Amino acid sequence: MSEPLVTVIMRSFNEGWALRDTLPALRAQDYASWELIAFDSGSNDGSVDLIRAARPRHFIQLLPHEYNPSRVMNQGMELARTETAIFLNADATPQGPNWLRPLATALRAPLNAAVFGRQVPRPGCQAVFAHDYDRCFGPQRESAHWPHFFSMVSSGLRKDAWSRRGFLESMQYSEDDEYTRWCRAEGYRVVYCPESVVMHSHNYSPRQAYKRSFGEAWALAAVWDREPSEATRPGRLVLGWLNDVRRDFRYCRRTGRLRELPHAVRIRWEQRSAHRAGFKAGWAMHRMTA
Repeated sequence: MSEPLVTVIMRSFNEGWALRDTLPALRAQDYASWELIAFDSGSNDGSVDLIRAARPRHFIQLLPHEYNPSRVMNQGMELARTETAIFLNADATPQGPNWLRPLATALRAPLNAAVFGRQVPRPGCQAVFAHDYDRCFGPQRESAHWPHFFSMVSSGLRKDAWSRRGFLESMQYSEDDEYTRWCRAEGYRVVYCPESVVMHSHNYSPRQAYKRSFGEAWALAAVWDREPSEATRPGRLVLGWLNDVRRDFRYCRRTGRLRELPHAVRIRWEQRSAHRAGFKAGWAMHRMTA
């Protein structure tokens, strides 16, 4: 019997350097029953030619200012003619031919509304960010004990669950986190598939780290179900930063990367201070004006 067709939805922006590996890795999957829908947000590095050569069923090209992650993912789900949609970022390269099968198989269970795979950092990933990948996806991942965790980078959704309520297009950050929290609240399961592996990571500058954490905290305020003071009190900022530094010290010592600790210290301060400021701004926007 042939395997059920699944739709792979890929988002790209100036990631030709990665597509040269990602697209061949996609073609090499042992789960061969898939079609491709691709979105590009104004690349000028050859990405468009690489995607066209892959012959996607749909190829949607946007200008950079037109890109809205929730809107693009909703459009991809609408265009998918299958009940299972797999999301793969252009710069997330499958590691081996068994990337697709675990995600597609897990989504056959009606209550599994969303699944996500493991991510391993690229060579050259700075220690502070490699540590985050270890905490989120490593063999002893801390994220298993967090109240909620999900990543859209390498993931999948059931269309019947999504059709009840898609991604909120008012959100520019953490739209995947918000959507999968809704899934869980509705009684669906969000499943981790560690055997599905991609290589993916970013080295953010301090300014980029601040911007990203600000946006994520702004979005978190929309779903926060406790007193806002728990997220914004000064003690949380300082103690959280010190705990981050302590964990990073242990990771850097264990991996022989202590020389990178000063950089980690700065990044963690930017992240923590941005989180506090972003949450305050988000709370004022989402709650005070409601």
